[in-house]
Amino acid sequence: MILTGAEIRRLLGTQIFIEPFEERFVNPNSYNLRLADELVVYDDEVLDMKKAPTTRKITIPDEGFEMQPGRLYLAKTMEWTRTEGLVPMLEGRSSIGRLGLFIHVTAGFGDVGFAGNWTLEMHCIHPIRVYAGTSICQIYYHTVQGEIESYVGKYQGSREVIASMMYRDFT
Repeated sequence: MILTGAEIRRLLGTQIFIEPFEERFVNPNSYNLRLADELVVYDDEVLDMKKAPTTRKITIPDEGFEMQPGRLYLAKTMEWTRTEGLVPMLEGRSSIGRLGLFIHVTAGFGDVGFAGNWTLEMHCIHPIRVYAGTSICQIYYHTVQGEIESYVGKYQGSREVIASMMYRDFT
């Protein structure tokens, strides 16, 4: 089951933690998360799963940043979230999708117990200007059934944009 906006409000501070939280971002069955002012791009011509990638940070200026097609941009949410006993999920907002901007490639599924800022894997189908502080995606919550094991993986506790750590899976 997916939680309603009213249930998200009710569970704030016990099973759902969103910092900073603003009431205006609660939707009927989700909460809007905003784009932070930092992007990360890969500098390697070929990404090797067995090696740590070389990255470069880009700060989104007040006048926005023009994203280009054919490039992957990693970003983060302004909000830090933690979820206990629920599965957090992330989806792009329909208004963003209608501009041809994709918010995640495959990582919209969170794990029970994840705590951190979400890293977004953004790409576009034609040039688009993005702005820090934009409501970029929605987090929503599923209930779980069965014994719960909280997430303790390599991305736990992230506060920055985190590039792929796939290379750690090979050690």
